[in-house]
Amino acid sequence: MPTTTARSRSSAGKRPPKRKSRAAATAPAATDQPQQLTGRLRLILTVLLVAQFMLAVDFSILNVALPLIGDGIGLSLSNLQWVATSFALSAAGFTLFFGRLGDLIGRKKIFLGSLALLGAASLAGGLATSQQVLLIARVAQGLATAAATPSGLSLLTTSFPEGPLRQRALGLNGALMSAGFTAGAILGGVLTDLLSWRWAFFINVPIALAVLLIAPSVIKESKPTARAQLDLPGALAVTLGLLGLVYGLTQAGEHGWSNSHAVIAMTLGAVLLAAFFRIEGKVAQPLVPLKTLSRRNVAWGNALGLLAFVTETSLVYLLTLYLQKTLGLSPLAAGITFGVLGIGTVVGGLLAPKVITRTSTLTALIVGGIIQTVFTAALAFLGNTTGAAMALLLPATFFGGVGNMLVIVGFMVTATSGLPDQEQGLATGLASMSQQVGITLGTPVMSTVVSATTAGATTASTIHHGVTIAIAVNAVLVLLGVIIAAAFLRTRETGHARLAQHA
Repeated sequence: MPTTTARSRSSAGKRPPKRKSRAAATAPAATDQPQQLTGRLRLILTVLLVAQFMLAVDFSILNVALPLIGDGIGLSLSNLQWVATSFALSAAGFTLFFGRLGDLIGRKKIFLGSLALLGAASLAGGLATSQQVLLIARVAQGLATAAATPSGLSLLTTSFPEGPLRQRALGLNGALMSAGFTAGAILGGVLTDLLSWRWAFFINVPIALAVLLIAPSVIKESKPTARAQLDLPGALAVTLGLLGLVYGLTQAGEHGWSNSHAVIAMTLGAVLLAAFFRIEGKVAQPLVPLKTLSRRNVAWGNALGLLAFVTETSLVYLLTLYLQKTLGLSPLAAGITFGVLGIGTVVGGLLAPKVITRTSTLTALIVGGIIQTVFTAALAFLGNTTGAAMALLLPATFFGGVGNMLVIVGFMVTATSGLPDQEQGLATGLASMSQQVGITLGTPVMSTVVSATTAGATTASTIHHGVTIAIAVNAVLVLLGVIIAAAFLRTRETGHARLAQHA
């Protein structure tokens, strides 16, 4: 499918003619939809973006506070990882299921219900005095994220017609989600230092409540007119398969690739995912119709999204190791350093829709990937003196963040374009799953690279060496995304759209 999106031609005859690509021609007619950002659309966008930003913050806000959480409720160092892993497992494993469920019973219902669950789980986590309550709260937070992320993204794509308005909305969404991941590290450090680790949970409660009070009156329900049935065998296979894969990879990152739990879990996950594709080819109403998954923009767009989130989120982990273990910075100082990366992602999110409108989605993917590759590779030359390191790290993370956000917005536009509204929940569910799995897998994969190159040593110089090698691997993965975009998303329609722009 074409990956470019050009402006649609006005049918009123009173405005200057606007250009239209084949991708737009295949999309649902939007002649009755607004072509400018009205006051109501601004309110819808604000509500959805606030919710998505809060969800992104949740992925990283507890990282800095983990040692204090362990001390507060008696979690041993070896079990401390479960505060993050329990959240990641449920967030990644159930995203596709809830995305499709929103298609069937209504995305607005799923969105509001998941935010209510998130608020309640955050309150329970903040008040927790036992390990069991805290971990149950984290699982509930992950389930809420798995439901709210695809339903919120579906409401966004169905509220804004395909074209410049949707590109702008997706650009802002991508910028705030990426910035939220970075802001979580900073906010977690500030709240933990000034108040308590419990406020890393409590901060969600008033935000979720505010969205729940405003959203019902401004967001319309979105679901297909024809009632469909849920593909329960497919849902179970893909959910359990993703849980096995994610659990196996997190165990591999913690204990090594030869760990028996990691090997068994990844094997079972792979078998279940293979069974899922067989099931989808046989059932009458599949969870993921293979014809949708076989669309080139959906399949390869999600592959690029997975790589984009694997590389940038794991880079934050690698640089955290470098800043604290090599340069000796405090957790709060290290978190504040990532503010520059957050600014870069916001700039990239604002810039991406303009790049896509004036050139093409493919251009945003390739140019953004090249920028991210160059500045990620530059980080491999970081030294062990603070002044010189910051002179390289700050501009490199800024421009790397800009490039990464061009890729993320390009991936979102690519993976959700040219599809009817009844498939938007599926498309955004797949995109959200790529995002969640990428965020979850990046750290254990890069942690394994560091562990393999340091051989268990924990001196500043050996960690510096391991981080440098992992950063180089990270840059290679980004470059792989550029190659995929150039090889598999370059279509004849891209050329036609450009010709139309110059006509």
